[in-house]
Parts: sequence; structure tokens; C-alpha cells
Amino acid sequence: MTNSPTLAVSVRGLRKRYADVVAVDGLDLEIAAGECFGLLGPNGAGKTTTIEICEGLTPADAGEVVVLGRTWTTDESELRERLGIQLQETQLAEKLTVYETVRLFRSFYTRGRSVEDVIRLVQLDEKRDGRVGKLSGGQKQRLALACAIVGDPELLFLDEPTTGLDPQSRRQIWELVEEFKATGRSILLTTHYMDEAERLCDRVAIVDHGRVIALGTPRELIASLGGDQVVEFVLSHVVGDGHVSEDVLHRLEGVRAARHLGSDNGDAWELHVSELHRTVPVLLAELARRDLHLAELRTHSATLEDVFVHLTGRQLRDE
Repeated sequence: MTNSPTLAVSVRGLRKRYADVVAVDGLDLEIAAGECFGLLGPNGAGKTTTIEICEGLTPADAGEVVVLGRTWTTDESELRERLGIQLQETQLAEKLTVYETVRLFRSFYTRGRSVEDVIRLVQLDEKRDGRVGKLSGGQKQRLALACAIVGDPELLFLDEPTTGLDPQSRRQIWELVEEFKATGRSILLTTHYMDEAERLCDRVAIVDHGRVIALGTPRELIASLGGDQVVEFVLSHVVGDGHVSEDVLHRLEGVRAARHLGSDNGDAWELHVSELHRTVPVLLAELARRDLHLAELRTHSATLEDVFVHLTGRQLRDE
């Protein structure tokens, strides 16, 4: 891995332990300049620890981190001027107004954007003179984003920027991130929402137990499943002596992969298929031929969630 000037972030052999817990375990990453790169994974996967080390907020136990061609040990002051950071939880002074808060953060930088322009950009014009403590959750997240971009950063760090927000507030944050992305700047964000990663990110690293287990564009990772559609079905246990196996399901038209999900609440299966309209009829016919009865049948387009489940056997989030 080289420290090329075309890289916004270069991470090699990153390790971090907290007592007996290994948070980051030999992680490698390269993020291109102008790229929106996502770290996707469940809570506890090591995403926040990784991004905090890249932000210079947490020291690594081992490994090398180069940000915008600089290191935190030798170039901290310069890097602070060139970065924007939105933490997973941003605690702002509740008695300050929106304008006073953004103006305060603007004062931390020798150069940056107009306070008024940034407030307008994050659509808080009407709340300009309102106190932070009176803002809604979505408005506070937009204010935190305003504080992150008021220094006109080359690289923006976003740690789970939409966690806990309602759907409308999430979409508003997405639109703001897309506007920043359109300027050609670099973004590193963490999320456990697959739809967020699919919409915003040029490339994604799926992280689990402190390691990268898959890397590529969302389309590439979804294509690695071998099918664009997913069929999930559950067989009841009450009728017939027939059975179905992976080999039988693999032979059905359009099936690219078949996986048994368990038998706790019926016999559950997952298929990745290329042509849903061809596979479902032949699946139903095969089950009927074997005197097997469906308890459930669901279909959906393949997502990054399906990639994670395929790689780990677990869900991205505990519902």
C-alpha cells in the first residue's frame, strides 16, 4: 500500500484493543480523493474506532494512518484545518443560537465558508436565531453537519450521521451529503443502514469484528451474490414426508445460490436468483411435487444486507 497523493486516506495494519476486546484487528483501507467511502457493519464491528483513529481522536495500538498525505504525529495542526468531522453524538451548547454555534466553529479555522451560506445550505434559515436546545433531532444533525463543513474541508468524516432520525430527516441529511460530494471532496462515513450506503457511497467496506470482510462498489458486492433477486421461503412441518435440499434448489431455473437458514420456526431457505418470474413458478411446482407446504414466501431485490448475511450468517442490525 503506497501513500499516493491521489489517496484521501491510507490505513495499513490498523489495530486497537480495549482491555480484552479487540475493536480493530489488522484493518487495511485505501480511500481515493474525491470518493465517498462507507464503512458498513453492525454495532460493535469497529467502525467508530476506525474513524476516530483516522480523525486523530483515538491513538492506534499498531498500524499506519495517512490522511491527505499527512500523519497525525507530525502534521496535526495542518490536518485540523483541512478536515470536517461529525461525531456519532455531537453535544452542542443548548443555550447558543444556531448562528452563534456555526460562527463559533467557523472561528476555529483560518479560512472557511460564510456562516450565513452554511446555515442556508443546511436549511436552518428559519432557525437562525433559535436556541440549539429547542431544535428537533433532525435539525440538530443538520446543525452538526453545518459545523463540520463550515471550515470548507477537503475531507469530511461522518460517523453514523442519520442514526435515530425519522425518514424525512434522513433524506434531508442524504441530500446535504450528496451536495457536498458533488463538489469533488472526499467523504468517509460509517453506517449500519444498507440503503444509506447504497445511495451515498462510491465504494463500501463491510466490516465485522474489526476486519474488512468485503470491499467494492455496492453494485459489485451485490453482484457477488450471483443473483439480483432474493427469494426467502419457509416450509411447514405438518404435511408430507418429502424434503428439499441445496442440490435440488440449485437445479431450479434461475437459481444462482441456495442457503438453508434454519429449522427453528419451520424449514427456512434463501435463494439468490437471476430471473424471479421464472424461478418462483418452478419452485412452487417442485415443492408441490414433493408434497411440501409453504408457511411463508417473500421476495426482494438483493441489498448490501443480503451480502452481509451471506458472509456472516447474521443480520446487520438487531431488530
